Amino acid sequence: MTGSREHVLDGRTVREWPHPGPRCVVLVVHGYGEHAGRYAELAGVLTAYGAAVYGPDHVGHGRSAGERVLIEDFEDVVADVHRTAELARAAHPGLPLVLVGHSMGGLIAARYAQRHRDELSALVLSGPVIGVWELPGRLLALDEIPDTPISPSALSRDPAVGAAYAADPLVWHGPMKRPTLEAFVRTLDAVAEGGDVGDLPVLWLHGDDDRLVPLPGSRIGVERLSGGRLTERIFPGARHEVFNETCKAEVFAEVTGFLDRTLPR
Repeated sequence: MTGSREHVLDGRTVREWPHPGPRCVVLVVHGYGEHAGRYAELAGVLTAYGAAVYGPDHVGHGRSAGERVLIEDFEDVVADVHRTAELARAAHPGLPLVLVGHSMGGLIAARYAQRHRDELSALVLSGPVIGVWELPGRLLALDEIPDTPISPSALSRDPAVGAAYAADPLVWHGPMKRPTLEAFVRTLDAVAEGGDVGDLPVLWLHGDDDRLVPLPGSRIGVERLSGGRLTERIFPGARHEVFNETCKAEVFAEVTGFLDRTLPR
């Protein structure tokens, strides 16, 4: 796999996995509390496929500036992802642009697709936080947000994934913050009210044992977001991070097969 390099845009760190002659550009939008560097294996699959891959660290995440995991407005994060897209398009003008969003990144990617649909050739959502997600409401009802970090075992059936996550100094292991939870609620509503993405091809990937972002709630949002060109792939027994699951070879094949069917030759 080609090595990665970093760019800094307005205090946001963007990781790039370059390709010398790409056929498309893929933006990877990471989830809550983590960072783009955790997607190196996916990026390797995509660069082998022929993509130039870019992944921004969101505000307050990874190597980017800002108070840890504090997101006051996801519309600002969408704008940050758009700046990453502009960086990628400047380097690779005229190539198809694909957005891949995982978990919270799926929420950001869905909102991006609503706002910038005409700039995209395809959308991939992995365990996306859209539709009905009850966690923010439950936590906001409490006087104090409990310090209950994400359980590494909820990510994957592969124990090495959880161990690496727990040991990663760029991952946030503390409590969620009230302004971020409030922003989740507002943006879930905004995506629900923002309409579908028309004829944009959408690939939805989800584990049927995802306890962090339960599948039934996401289904409501995905079906509302899709304009009709939806490919659904549910993986039996898989947990939240399908790109890091024991069936990841199958997941990667679904992504590259979807791109083959979707992107121009």
